[in-house]
Amino acid sequence: MKIAVRLSPLLAIPFLALLLVSDSGPPAVRVDPMDSVGPRPVEAQTRSSIVRDYVAAWQSLNQAMTQNRPDLLDAYFVGQARQKLAETVQAQQNLAIHTTYQDTSHNIRVVFYSPEGLSIQLLDEVEYDVHVRSGGQLLGSSHVRTRYVAVLTPTESRWKVRIFQGGVS
Repeated sequence: MKIAVRLSPLLAIPFLALLLVSDSGPPAVRVDPMDSVGPRPVEAQTRSSIVRDYVAAWQSLNQAMTQNRPDLLDAYFVGQARQKLAETVQAQQNLAIHTTYQDTSHNIRVVFYSPEGLSIQLLDEVEYDVHVRSGGQLLGSSHVRTRYVAVLTPTESRWKVRIFQGGVS
C-alpha cells in the first residue's frame, strides 16, 4: 500500500533542502549574471564561493535531516536559519522520522550585495525530491519545485546561510 504524505512547511523544509549523494549526481546549477546586484560589484572569487558554499549548505542540510543531527548544520548555517532548521531536526527526532532531500536543480539569482560586502541575498528556483522514512520504511515522497530566499554572510572561511526561507513567491 502506498501512502501519500503531504509535508508541512516545517517538515518539507522550504528552507534549503540538501543533496543526498546518489546515482543521479550533483544538481544542475544555473547562475544568472551578477553584474548589477547592488552598489558594489561582485568579485569573481566571491561569485564562485557564494555558489559553492550555497550548494554545500544544501548538502549539509540533507545530512542533518537524514541523520537527525542538528550539529551537521553548523558548517554552513548560522543565526535564524540554523535555529529553525535545528528545530525541524528536533521535531523529526520526536516523530521518529528521517527526511532525505535530493536537490536536482538550482536556478540562482543574486539580487543584492551589500556595500560593505557583509551580506548577499539570492533567490533560488530549486527542484528537489523529498523522502520521509520511519524505521527504514518509506512513508511518502514528493517532487518539489519552489523558490527559496537566502541571505548569506561571510565568515572566516566560507559564506554561511543566515536566512533561509522557502516557498516564497
